[in-house]
Amino acid sequence: MSNITKAQIQRRTIMGISKALDRRLYRMAKGVMPAISQTEQVALGCGTIGFDRDIFTGSPSLQHLIDTYDPKLSEEEQSYMDNEVNTLCGLLNDFDVSETKDFNKEVWDYMRDEGFFALKIPKEWGGKGFSTHAVSLILCKLSTQSFDANATVAVPNSLGPGELLARYGTPDQKEYFLPRLADGTLIPCFGLTGPHAGSDATSLIESDCVVEERNGELGVVASFKKRYITLAPVAGVIGLGLNLSDPKGLLKGNGAEGFTVALLERDHPGLEMGKRHMPLHAAFMNGTVTGEDVWIPMNSILGGQERCGFGWHMFVECLAEGRGVSLPAGSAGCGRTVVSAVGAYSRIRKQFRVPIAEFGGIQEALSLAGSDALITVAGTDLMNAIVDNHEAPMVVSSIMKQNCTERGRRIVERGMDVAAGSAICRGTKNYIGNAYMSLPIAITVEGANIMTRSFQIIGQGLTRCHPHMLELIYSLQAPKEEEEKAIKTFTTQFYKVVNHGLTNFFNSVTRGIGSTVSTKLRSKTAYKNGDKLLDHHEKQLLRLSANFALTADLCFTLGGRLKFEELLMGRLSDAMGAIFLGYSTLHHYSRNRGVEGLEVLTEHAMLRLEKECQDALKEASDNFPGPLGTVASTVMKIGCFPLGSATRPYNSPNDDLTKEVSRLLTTPSGLRDMFQENMYIAPEGDVHQPSDLIRALPLCVEADKIMSSLRREKREPTQEETDKIAKAEALRDMLIQVDVFDHLTDAEGQEDYIRPALLGTEERLAALEQKRFA
Repeated sequence: MSNITKAQIQRRTIMGISKALDRRLYRMAKGVMPAISQTEQVALGCGTIGFDRDIFTGSPSLQHLIDTYDPKLSEEEQSYMDNEVNTLCGLLNDFDVSETKDFNKEVWDYMRDEGFFALKIPKEWGGKGFSTHAVSLILCKLSTQSFDANATVAVPNSLGPGELLARYGTPDQKEYFLPRLADGTLIPCFGLTGPHAGSDATSLIESDCVVEERNGELGVVASFKKRYITLAPVAGVIGLGLNLSDPKGLLKGNGAEGFTVALLERDHPGLEMGKRHMPLHAAFMNGTVTGEDVWIPMNSILGGQERCGFGWHMFVECLAEGRGVSLPAGSAGCGRTVVSAVGAYSRIRKQFRVPIAEFGGIQEALSLAGSDALITVAGTDLMNAIVDNHEAPMVVSSIMKQNCTERGRRIVERGMDVAAGSAICRGTKNYIGNAYMSLPIAITVEGANIMTRSFQIIGQGLTRCHPHMLELIYSLQAPKEEEEKAIKTFTTQFYKVVNHGLTNFFNSVTRGIGSTVSTKLRSKTAYKNGDKLLDHHEKQLLRLSANFALTADLCFTLGGRLKFEELLMGRLSDAMGAIFLGYSTLHHYSRNRGVEGLEVLTEHAMLRLEKECQDALKEASDNFPGPLGTVASTVMKIGCFPLGSATRPYNSPNDDLTKEVSRLLTTPSGLRDMFQENMYIAPEGDVHQPSDLIRALPLCVEADKIMSSLRREKREPTQEETDKIAKAEALRDMLIQVDVFDHLTDAEGQEDYIRPALLGTEERLAALEQKRFA
């Protein structure tokens, strides 16, 4: 009996010590974990988690992606692409649009009449009811012709009152606004950003409204200053983000204070719209929205009174599509244009009697642009399918926005470098210059890339997507009276986090040794076998995912300090982005096997993504901050580089692979055909530089082969060969020309105009002559 008593006493003592340690650990964690703001709590509850969470587990599944997501167009959507979208592209002259800073009435009417502003509005309200994939491809094709058209169509179909109304509007609001939006009577815009907001979308300074009652009617009085609002100068209705307060308690529990959205028509008393910004040299409408003490009745609050204070929730969920779909679609369009048109130009353009496509520097630039284009197209396809699967992944959306717009910028920069003089001389022949000037806008809007990369992706990812962290964080926010229950939850989740870290440490080491050895032994041409290509690179991504998940767990040693370690979070964003886009690229390959040359480009892209991830993790391990930084760094290096950091397995693509990618992109191939699928190609006979380059390529390649054969065989050409060579040379001469203008300003066009630099030249010459003979 005494032995049993002693055992019980021992167990109770151990349990008591354990509870005391748990309590102490909980309070230590609570001390270093800052309180979560109301906005952060809303953000944590918005959107969905899916494959982003799989990455944080350390063992995502490629097969799951292949089985779950298959983006396709319906017959109706494909018809719209082939007809209405092509017609709109044909109506656009990109150079004229950029010079006049507007579309002509025919273009505006066509966009309104054919539903370009209502692609996502349900059919029951007169909209197209198209899938996200269809909207993305429409925006992509438009961007191959005019970035301004892309931006103009994107806003109403991503972050705009239309989608917000369809989701959250009252029956009366839907009945009134949606048909008018669907038929183009009202062009919509969304007014969020104020002078002091910038990337802090939650900052609604100078956008205040107060609940009041007038003549027995409840409403709000608002003052606001908005800027950077796309379509504001021409919008007929605006969704206005306001910071609502209710000092008199008039809401009486039906609605709350906080971020609220109001729906105002253009002629609303006190609303001022019309002034324009000029974003670089772009022509899309962008401007200010202001008002002072504007009365807004409660029935003009989106969703009615009960949706007061609910605006941030609306905004965050809808933002996923704008950031993750619309902006990357423009980058995908850049990739298709550069691969198709600049790739053709580099074969057509000759220097030293040799196509510039044969020069190593050009091959390097084109191969990098080509693999970035593939990565971007693959990412957009997968993201579209994810959203069409009724998911709203906030972290993946941020990755897509930041990573794809940055790749889009690099694609265009490399295209500019290759096209050289023809890319910097403006005019109708320049099909890339406006995109070059527009990409910084995509980098900046809807959450600047610096902020998205260095804070948002990992800051939100660690809390939202980690398989065990969210419940742990909520337990640390529990009030004092619920502490005992919170300690139990915290303890359970804490040990799960520890086990998660240990599992990924083990996986990192074992997968790391295996993948390092297999990479070193892999032949340089193994990628030509599609099955081996998928198997090898999936294993590398599994290894890197475990490395990333391990590093994410080590970040918890920083506690609340992590918020301020943006250099670390930026590197982890790079790593996570490379992993997600790596899986996207393999998903794309699995769906498009059989395209000539796709194995080559996929290999090039995967090697680059794996090296990007590896290098980001290496830099993170070298610079891990915090009081436990040395320990965390050591654990990282053992886990991520078990054979030593000097034996890092991933290297940039070799020169042979680079040359092969460039050859496929600069000669007729299935790979080029794939990129041209969703690019605007003008009808034959229309003067359109990208289309003319694409059509000229096969003839120029054939002519070069004939001339090479003539030199090798030392013979004269046949008449047919002579004709082909002459036609190819005439095309080359035409296609390398750039636009020349008699004058660039109205003043220069005056008959008696003399350029200031020439004024007085005759007098100077006369004076010199007089001095010479004096």
